[in-house]
Amino acid sequence: MTTYSAPVEDMMFLFEHLRDNKNYNEIERYKEINTDLVKDILQEAAKINQELIFPLAKVGDENPCVYENGVVRTPPGYKEVYSKFIEDGWTSLSCDPKYGGQGMPKTVSTFFEEMLSSSSLSFKLYSELSLGAYNCILHHGSEEIKNRYLPKIVEGKWSGTMCLTEPQCGTDLGLIKTKAIKDGNSSYKLNGQKIFITSGDHDLTENIIHLVLARIPDAPKGTKGISLFLVPKFWVYDDGTIGSRNGVDTSSIETKMGIKGSSTCVLNFENATGYMIGPENKGLSSMFTMMNLERIVVGIQGLGISETAYQTALNYSKERKQGKANNNISTDTDLIIKHADIRRSLMNMKSIIEGERSLAFWMSQQVDVSLNHPETSVRKKASEIVGLLTPVIKSFFTDMGMEITNEAIQIFGGYGFTKDQGVEQLFRDNRITPIYEGTNSVQAMDLVFRKITEKNVFESFVKNIDDEIEISRKNEKLNRHITNVFELKDTLLNFTRWIDPKGNTPKNDISASCNDYLKFFGYFCLAFIWLKILRKSYENYKSNKEFYDEKINTGNYYFDKIIPRADSHYRSAISGSKFTMGAKFN
Repeated sequence: MTTYSAPVEDMMFLFEHLRDNKNYNEIERYKEINTDLVKDILQEAAKINQELIFPLAKVGDENPCVYENGVVRTPPGYKEVYSKFIEDGWTSLSCDPKYGGQGMPKTVSTFFEEMLSSSSLSFKLYSELSLGAYNCILHHGSEEIKNRYLPKIVEGKWSGTMCLTEPQCGTDLGLIKTKAIKDGNSSYKLNGQKIFITSGDHDLTENIIHLVLARIPDAPKGTKGISLFLVPKFWVYDDGTIGSRNGVDTSSIETKMGIKGSSTCVLNFENATGYMIGPENKGLSSMFTMMNLERIVVGIQGLGISETAYQTALNYSKERKQGKANNNISTDTDLIIKHADIRRSLMNMKSIIEGERSLAFWMSQQVDVSLNHPETSVRKKASEIVGLLTPVIKSFFTDMGMEITNEAIQIFGGYGFTKDQGVEQLFRDNRITPIYEGTNSVQAMDLVFRKITEKNVFESFVKNIDDEIEISRKNEKLNRHITNVFELKDTLLNFTRWIDPKGNTPKNDISASCNDYLKFFGYFCLAFIWLKILRKSYENYKSNKEFYDEKINTGNYYFDKIIPRADSHYRSAISGSKFTMGAKFN
């Protein structure tokens, strides 16, 4: 069986010692968020995740959502746990107090997002899309819309979705056919079909607020002619009460490889009443407020599932006996954790997971600055860094999630291939994360063709690495790691010049190498953050020698055993695309 214990100690280490972003620490509203408060929150979060939500993972997989008589029903136990979930205020954790939220920073809520992902991704998705809808409405909705819809979404009584994909288009949203025709002063009638809608219909909340991309008459072709609309499942009157059913119907739910406890719906909009969010024909940019934050959260999903896979494999390796290790001459069979190859697998997982968690925390400070710092120029700079790293977090974390869940199955051997142990479910559940919210290949192209071409943004990010190198030079124990990071940075700069779409490299060579570039960038980012972790570990070593010994060993492992992978991606990329494009697929 899978096992999970929230890594609160590691999270608190990050909150106490890696919270060193000067601009973040200037945000007045977060100065009262102290260590004791955060520890209390995380301990309570661990309790509900471990005791109530984690058991739902297996339940949801064995008893998927069903659609019958026009109603989508969630798996057994979901409604009861969701009621407790919103009663305890978890949907309001990072929301604005103006609408009933608790106003916690991303440096705190990101830890909770990870715990939820570790416990049950299917259950998490019902509240996750609601938070995305909340963010979109908060930034682009009128005051009337915000006052009417946000308090109930924050409370968790209403949920939200994002409705983009249609049968003829996924990534290419310029092909959207859903129509919106004005019907009165402020409302529109929407007609069309949306597919793959996560949490599109269910029985957990009183109402579902759909954010729908559609075209108004005479709109420009392509993505420049898309508007965004709020379409409630049930009418909402001026006093906030719910009326009759709107013109939104579920025609079916998908039968999926994983996340079976999450309802993925086909929705039909037939003269459904909706209200425009943001300006006409600017719907895609409004929706990206939701999508960009969602892509970071999807990266956290990959991290969370990886943590459960690692813990499950670790516990199994301490119980399973097989063969003899280390030239053991006794007659006793050894636990498999004594075998060097098993330890290699576990350390691969551990060093990547702890690096990802630290990078996510570093990124969460940038997100908080981008949203809340009083100075516009500071917010803009942080927002640019977030934009640069969003495809890296989304893709690298989820690709590593596939590697780690696969490695966990391998540690279980034949038992890992059976459903009894549960570890194969982690692989299946994680398989969606490199696909939705923009496939990882699309993310890689976004990084290369849009993000790194903004030279000032890329240079601003690299300056963070230069600053960390200079600070770390004060500790001689970090010299070889500094050299490693410096060499990686030099290769990254060469790689960036080679792959720059504005340079001389043929476009096919660039397109064929985007994934390699993103992977290199990901390994580089983890090297940067591991240098910071090691520096902090040495600085605080005397306070908890056992904890920091383990950190130092894990960081050393990452530099010695994982970093060499990065060079292979660079070498693969610069070999070009001659044989890729020259293949004959008959």
